[in-house]
Amino acid sequence: MTPPHTSTSLLFTLQQYKAQRRKTWAILIDTDKTNALGCLQLINYIEKSAAKPDFFLVGSSLLVSYDQLHEIVLLLKNHTKIPVLLFPGSYLHLSSAADAVLFLSLISGRNPDFLIGNQVLAAPLLKKSKLEVIPTGYLLIDGGKPTSVAYISNTQPIPADKIDIAVCTALAGQYLGLQVLYLEAGSGATFPVSPALIHAVQQTVTVPLIVGGGIKTAEQFAAAFMAGADLVITGNIVEKQPQIVQQFAEVLNKLYK
Repeated sequence: MTPPHTSTSLLFTLQQYKAQRRKTWAILIDTDKTNALGCLQLINYIEKSAAKPDFFLVGSSLLVSYDQLHEIVLLLKNHTKIPVLLFPGSYLHLSSAADAVLFLSLISGRNPDFLIGNQVLAAPLLKKSKLEVIPTGYLLIDGGKPTSVAYISNTQPIPADKIDIAVCTALAGQYLGLQVLYLEAGSGATFPVSPALIHAVQQTVTVPLIVGGGIKTAEQFAAAFMAGADLVITGNIVEKQPQIVQQFAEVLNKLYK
C-alpha cells in the first residue's frame, strides 16, 4: 500500500490515486498525546507488520512545542520510508523534515484566524522551507461531543444531519481553488462522519476527499471508503490498539480484490 518515496508531488500522487480509484490510508500521530517512546513503539510495530499505511500525518492542537513536533517527524523520517504530512493546528506547527503540509483553511467555520489569519503568518515560513504545500479545505463535522479543534478554533461544527450545508461548503472550497477537502469529526469523536454525508460530498466535488475522526473499527473504516472517501485517517485507536492496523490493512486488501 505504501507509495514509493520519490520527488513526485504528494498532491499529484493523491490526484492520481483518485483517478485510479485507489483508496489510501494514513495514521495520524497526535504530538500532544504521543511522546518519542510511544512513536518508536508504533513505528516498530508497523515496520514488523505486513500492514503499513500509505502516509503518516503529524499534528496537534495549540499545546505542543515545535521541538516536540519536529522530534516526532524526525523519528518517522529516520525509521520509515512512509511519507510524512503535517496536519498543523497553528502556523507554529511546521517542520522542514516533513514531506508536505496540509495547508488548512477551516472553511466550515467563520473564525478569520483559521480561515486566513494563521495562513498569512505561515506563508513566509513555508516560502523559505522545502515543504510541499497542499491547499486543503477543512470541514469540521459534529461527531457527537465537543472536540479540541472546535474549542481551540472557536467554531461550531456543521451538524451531522445538515448534509446540504456540508455539500455546499465543500463545493465552495473547491471553487475557491482548494486542491483537497478534509471532512473531520474531531479527535476522539463519539461517532465518525456518516457514510451519507461522505457520499453526498463525494458525488458533488472532484478533488481528493479525506475523511477522519472517530473511526474506531474496521467496519467504520470500510464504510468511509465505500461511501466515497479517497483517503481515510485513523488516529487515537491505533495508538491504543496498534494491532488494529492489520484489520485496516485487510479492509484495503479486500477493496482491491
